Amino acid sequence: MFSIESRDPDSKARTGFIMTSHGEIPTPIFMPVGTVGTVKGVMQRDLSEDIDAKIILGNTYHLYLRPGQEILKAAGGLHKFMSWDRPMLTDSGGYQVFSLTGNMKLTEDGAVFKSHIDGSKHIFTPENTVNIQKVIGADIIMAFDECTPWPCDYSYVKKSTEQLQGSKKRIRSGIGISLSSRLYREEHTMTSGGNQLKKLHQQVWQEMR
Repeated sequence: MFSIESRDPDSKARTGFIMTSHGEIPTPIFMPVGTVGTVKGVMQRDLSEDIDAKIILGNTYHLYLRPGQEILKAAGGLHKFMSWDRPMLTDSGGYQVFSLTGNMKLTEDGAVFKSHIDGSKHIFTPENTVNIQKVIGADIIMAFDECTPWPCDYSYVKKSTEQLQGSKKRIRSGIGISLSSRLYREEHTMTSGGNQLKKLHQQVWQEMR
């Protein structure tokens, strides 16, 4: 749940709070990245006391490969695995998967890729990336998305945006997640589409909530 605290009368700037089961997040916010369950170069004590991070990010792709879902599930989720009691956000894994280029192939079901660790084959779909993020236990999760290359033409961006919209529909119908439900956690999406398609993407997203 998001609430607006104040607005700047001369611009679109605003401050607010995101409420999660692990606490409130003031916005705008600086979010340290804990790729595989740790923020590199920062002790856990410093992260919570000195930096006073209100939220951290975990990478679904990296956590899926190592330590893996079974270990995270046995630990009770990433919060307990890394002794973090504040909010956490996970990305969808899309950026890392689409960055693999030569080791990734798109199919109707999803993105088939080879692990950068041992070369084993895996697939990320709109449905299973949400399930992986649920195992991780993030407060805010993301729909599977493509990080489009730069430069790319209008038709490529339009196709990518349409695929992300399709992903969200598959998530909702395939595993029964209501995109506005807070029974478990908040689900969000990247705002895709470049300058020309952002408004269309935002409109479709609002219609689905």
